[in-house]
Amino acid sequence: MSYVRHSPGVLSALDLLTTVLLLLFRLRAIFLEADGSDRLTPCEQSHPQEPMCIIFFKFDPHPVSRNAYRLILAANRDEFYHRPSKLADFWGNNNEILSGLDMEEGKEGGTWLGISTRGKLAAITNYLQPKLDLEAPGRGKLVAHFLTTDMDSLSYLKKVSAEGHLYNGFNLIAADLSTEKGDVICYYGNRGEPEPVVLEPGTYGLSNALLETPWKKLCFGKQLFLEAVERCQALPKEVLITQLLDVLNNEEAQLPDPAIEDQGRESVQPILSKYAAVCVRCPDYGTRTNTVILVDADGHVTFTERSMLDKDPSRWETSTHEFRLQS
Repeated sequence: MSYVRHSPGVLSALDLLTTVLLLLFRLRAIFLEADGSDRLTPCEQSHPQEPMCIIFFKFDPHPVSRNAYRLILAANRDEFYHRPSKLADFWGNNNEILSGLDMEEGKEGGTWLGISTRGKLAAITNYLQPKLDLEAPGRGKLVAHFLTTDMDSLSYLKKVSAEGHLYNGFNLIAADLSTEKGDVICYYGNRGEPEPVVLEPGTYGLSNALLETPWKKLCFGKQLFLEAVERCQALPKEVLITQLLDVLNNEEAQLPDPAIEDQGRESVQPILSKYAAVCVRCPDYGTRTNTVILVDADGHVTFTERSMLDKDPSRWETSTHEFRLQS
């Protein structure tokens, strides 16, 4: 056995270097423990409290056929699996509002999509941005407030637009569905034009950029949506719902997509291959709710929700609520 004898001066330098390295490792451990970074998965690091969603909808206030629908909407909610929420059910005064509810501490009572028996409908998606203001108010309350207010959709979005700078990026759809007066659907995005717009009848897609921004996954999903609607025109609504749920669960990544990369920058890179699909599926984050809403010519509403159970992507529950609009 052989060994090297160090001079006292060299030994002191090595001891000093070792001490410094140990101190640095200890400081890093303390920092990670404090902010929880050591427990974040790549998905969580990319989306700190930033749920993403996608929505496809087709509306025609005066369909020619009695069998046609005034509104067909299909939407995904993408969220951390551990974020607490309630499944869709009726709530509010006289239980007139139907939606899921966010139960995250400090943001309880917000929602991502809902409809009321009075014909008020709202849905929100977040605008993909590299950095969030963690002190900004929760965006889910914007949907809940509209569902409970007496303001019409355009007036409400004008009010929201005056305060839009206070929030992280979002897109908000608000609608008044009235069998007697006709349906009105409006849109406002706080990273786009300063004023909300009233949408013309047609088919639209909305993800995490402004309305109809041609991300590849949005264009791909919108085409699948239109094909499903076309195929099922003369078929029972249960077939249409099943077809639309299939669209919402398509995991084919639409790459490359420079538009997503340019907007999300480094924040989206770790999960780009998953995020570029209609259905996002990561270990701890992804699509956890599918919703299909049908409103027929007579104002009959069919609301179908498919929800992940117990944070397990292999376990799902589907429920359907039906009612007639009061307006």
